[in-house]
Parts: sequence; C-alpha cells; structure tokens
Amino acid sequence: MAKKDCDICGGKIGLLGNRKLDDGNCCKDCANKLSPWMTGRRRTTVEDIKQHLAYREENKRKVAQFNPTSIAGENSWKVYVDPGMGAFAVSRSSNWRNENPDIIQLTQVISCEIEREEHQKEVYQQMADGTKKSYFPARYDYSYDFKVNIHVNSPWFNEIEFQLNPTTIPDRYDPRFRQYEAIGDQIRSMLLSGKGGMGMGAGVAVGMGMPGQFQQPMQQGQFQQPMQQGQFQQPMQQGQFQQPMQQGQFQQPTQQGQFQQPTQQGFQQQPMQQQAPAPTDNWFCQSCGAQNTGKFCQSCGAGR
Repeated sequence: MAKKDCDICGGKIGLLGNRKLDDGNCCKDCANKLSPWMTGRRRTTVEDIKQHLAYREENKRKVAQFNPTSIAGENSWKVYVDPGMGAFAVSRSSNWRNENPDIIQLTQVISCEIEREEHQKEVYQQMADGTKKSYFPARYDYSYDFKVNIHVNSPWFNEIEFQLNPTTIPDRYDPRFRQYEAIGDQIRSMLLSGKGGMGMGAGVAVGMGMPGQFQQPMQQGQFQQPMQQGQFQQPMQQGQFQQPMQQGQFQQPTQQGQFQQPTQQGFQQQPMQQQAPAPTDNWFCQSCGAQNTGKFCQSCGAGR
C-alpha cells in the first residue's frame, strides 16, 4: 500500500497518520499544529488549513508578548488574562507558552456561561437474597461537574468549552463544589468586566418610566409635570407645587377638614369661600319691650 503525501507540508504520511480533509490529506504533525478549539476538520479544505496554520504561526508572536496578570483555574484548565494587551488565553499545560494557546482579544468575547451539570444515580436497598430493590420513594445520589463555555467572534472557531474540575464532585456539600463555583464566577468576571457592558441592574426600569430608563426623584422646590393618562402619580415632596391634573388621572385625597369641588377639564380649581350665616328677623316691641319675629307683638298685640 503506497504512502500518501500530506497536501499541507508535502511530507509522507505514515501508517495510521492520515487526517482526512474535505479535498485532501493532512499528516499528523500538521494536524497537531491546529488550534485545539478548531472543529470540523473533515469538512475543511486544504487551502483553509494552510491559512489556519499561517494564523497559528502569527499567534506564536502574540504568545511571546502575552504577560497575564490574572489567572483563574486549579489543577486543570486555566484562563489567563493580560489586561495590558486586552487579551486572554486558555490552557491546561503547566508550560502553556510551548503549547501556543490562542491569544484572543477580550472584545471578541460574546458570552461566558458556567454550566453546573448534575448527575443523578439511584440508590437501592440490598436484600437478603442478594437482589436490589428501590426505596419508596426512590433515593438518589448526586454528583456534579462545572463546565465553562466561552463564545467568541473568531474566523477559526466560535466556542471554547472545557471542564473546570478534573474529577467529578461527589456531592454539593463537598468543599470543592463552592470552590469551583467561585472559580467559574471569577472567570466570567475576568472575561466580561473589560467589555464595557452594563453593570448589575442596568437597563431595569425604575418606577413607571420607559424600559431601560431611570426615573430621578424630585428635589425640594421643583414643579411636577402633568402626568399622562394611565400613569400613577408619585407622592409630592415638601415644598412642591402640583399642576392641574388631566382627565383620567387619579386625584390625591385632600387634607382633613377640606372640601374639594370637582374640576372641569382645562380649568384650574378655585378654593371655596366660607358661607356667611343667614340673617335673622327679630325685633323688639316699643310698647312692652318683648322680642318678636312676626308682624305683631306676641305679648301686647301692637304692630311692628
């Protein structure tokens, strides 16, 4: 059986060393130079592989300039961030520079997700005859793995996925559960904090404002603008003046002891005047001095 030639470097491909491409063959040595995050090699053309390997050579220059000051991870995959370069890399090698890890700009990060995988295994009763029987209700043991999924905007790959914990965590009360949960949060913070995104709570509407807007409280002495139909009126602060309300708004209750007349649309409300007491019709008789209210004296009969 004749040996095949590598369509990338031109060398001979040894036994079991062929890596099939969409329109050719690739030797094992050339395949080992590819990014570990590149997938779909069998559907990749010879020309695409050559361009990718040129990118990998240029990446070596970036690795030499890469000086990470933030590192997250333990005993397995680690994330390295160089804030000065504004870039990051992912590797599980202690001598990571020799692995030529992809140097990716933080601005290329689309999202970073920390997935906690829960594994469920049923626990059985061991019977006297050696058989197993389910408990009622059924009982389970749970174990956990933490995975990181970083979506990036790159011409060569769009996803970086790896597992944080090298061995499965047997239960959520194991100290490693909180440890890797914290490491995952640290990785997200390192990769997303420099992207200029909104902080926690940003974009949440406050009060009845438009979505994404913050409504400022009114200061003492300010005037409150008339509200639109269907809105709720905010309580007034001390020293503020209230504008006439429009049709369809809710009217605030008046102070104790005050009476308020209904207002007409477009007219300002006037305060009510105090009603004067009704005049009296009493008179005193000039003959006997008695007080009367009719036309004749009720005591002596004399006219008014």
